[in-house]
Amino acid sequence: MERDNIETENIDPEFVDALVEAGADRIRTCIQCGTCSSVCPSGRRTAFRTRELMRKAVLGLKDEVLSSSDLWLCATCLTCLERCPRQIRTTDAIIIMRNMAVEEGYMLPPHRKTAKKLLQTGHAVPLDDANQEMRKELEMDEVPPTVHSHPDALDEVKRIMEKTGFKKLIEEEVEG
Repeated sequence: MERDNIETENIDPEFVDALVEAGADRIRTCIQCGTCSSVCPSGRRTAFRTRELMRKAVLGLKDEVLSSSDLWLCATCLTCLERCPRQIRTTDAIIIMRNMAVEEGYMLPPHRKTAKKLLQTGHAVPLDDANQEMRKELEMDEVPPTVHSHPDALDEVKRIMEKTGFKKLIEEEVEG
């Protein structure tokens, strides 16, 4: 991140407060040592830099953080927490930021598609021929004990999605 590119009108000083209030209570103690980035398995295979994301969050670059596709590259493996000298719950902070991103209308198309599938069927993974064959090979029932084998439970799943606000959140995303 180049220091010259930060424009003060893009800074939201309340963003880090919101993160802290939501549970990322130690994020302000980050010393930018880079340990999180150096141990990140996702960072080894993608352009994801945990340290950069945390720095932007602390600086209050809310729109830049929430609209970034990098936010979704974290595998939530907790390796960063295990190695962080300040014991910052980086993964928790990323999950909080992901939730904020969705609330602000940012969601990657694959996540949107998966969420829509979940709303429609009660499942994110389809029960297609390939999945049924794999289940057979693993000596499992071809149809898992979920809404696939209990279709009446789909109404319960949909009620849960309605009650938790997930449905409204995702439908806004899907329509947008």
